[in-house]
Amino acid sequence: MKYTIDAMLTQLGYTINESVKKQMENIINNTKNFMDIQKHIIQLNDALKPFQAYIAMSNSNNYLKIKNESPKESLKKVDEMIQEWAKKYKINLQKVENKETYYILGKN
Repeated sequence: MKYTIDAMLTQLGYTINESVKKQMENIINNTKNFMDIQKHIIQLNDALKPFQAYIAMSNSNNYLKIKNESPKESLKKVDEMIQEWAKKYKINLQKVENKETYYILGKN
């Protein structure tokens, strides 16, 4: 199933406007094989929500980012979930230095 830009934004919790749609379009165009991984992104976002972690658009790079804002006791578990997800779907991540955040670069 392929999501439209509006559907992706809605699934990620954004209010839709032209600026946000343009930002998502830039992210899609910058993320390698985005169409192959978009449903996995939504599934991961749903799985992360109970742990206070989520997927959002980066304001500084044209990528989606995974933000792990879990309580200290859940940080490692959530990080393992993210790593397993990336490995399972062959998705390249880039860790942000000194933060519990990853950029989703695309599919291998």
